[in-house]
Amino acid sequence: MRANGIVGSVAALRRKLRAIAAVAQDAGATAPEKENAAALKKRLEERLRETGAPAGDWTDSAFRLGRWAKKIRKSAAPAPAEADWTEHARSLGKAARRAYKKWSSE
Repeated sequence: MRANGIVGSVAALRRKLRAIAAVAQDAGATAPEKENAAALKKRLEERLRETGAPAGDWTDSAFRLGRWAKKIRKSAAPAPAEADWTEHARSLGKAARRAYKKWSSE
């Protein structure tokens, strides 16, 4: 259980570090924001060095497997928000065909 917490904290530190690097490289950021981001980046990099390398045991593999499964789940293309006009035309054509067949059979 403890090793899983360490892997999670390292991943969280890396995510924070990427976010802070993005702020530091942002052209629209003010000088104080860039200074704060640089200071935070330095502290996070030190914390990452303190945690050291991953243990290399089964928890690392389980962590990577979980991230892979999460990525696979999200990789499907989202369904379109609205159907395009061809779907509406198709359903209208089917309704017209049914009405015509019913009218012509009477």
